[in-house]
Amino acid sequence: MSSHTERLDGRDTRWTTHRVQRRRQLVESAIKAIRKHGATVGMDDIAATAGTSKTVIYRHLGDRLGLYLAVVEAVDSLILNDFDKAISTGVDLDDPASLRSSDPHAVLVAVIDSYLSLVESDPELYRFVVRRPLVDLDADSDPVAGLTDAIAGRLSEIFSAALIAADRDPAPAATWGHALVGYVREAADRWLADPDRPPRADVVQHLAEFASVGLAGVLGSPQDTAPKSSL
Repeated sequence: MSSHTERLDGRDTRWTTHRVQRRRQLVESAIKAIRKHGATVGMDDIAATAGTSKTVIYRHLGDRLGLYLAVVEAVDSLILNDFDKAISTGVDLDDPASLRSSDPHAVLVAVIDSYLSLVESDPELYRFVVRRPLVDLDADSDPVAGLTDAIAGRLSEIFSAALIAADRDPAPAATWGHALVGYVREAADRWLADPDRPPRADVVQHLAEFASVGLAGVLGSPQDTAPKSSL
């Protein structure tokens, strides 16, 4: 490789690194603006927080949709990281079948609390992500659905391994994973909208208690969960 080519490659690498860093900075500024001005924040406020112009934001992030998707991606990473930490407190992620020998209630408390913690600590950021104030999206393009699928997929893998370990059909695992995510998200949205909402710890316990009773039952042996004869 010639020295001229090496210089060009070096410039390309530096420029790519600069773009990545600038993009990250703009996303961080957008998140700060959302926290300060609320979920309905405008592009002018975001640009002011970033100390730049809307043109620069659009150059690095595309358009309003690009900005929204970049923020969602950052929030997704945060949620998934917290989720993995929470689930690992009760289940060996290298051996998901360990859920069968774990306390389902304790596992569910950790998982549900990780989600509600974000809702409570960053309510405007959460509203921004789930309500999509900057853009209109059809259901097939909703990035929040992608996050739901990612979390449900992780849960489904764990449920499936636990069922197989119990010599049970793993077919219900995917349905359970999505059902649990929808159950917690709906409850979290309702809790956030309640001006007199109860403490997070109470809600977490209520949700975990309700879900763990069913989870403990369905992960039991087939004999344990078989319908009892009325005779």
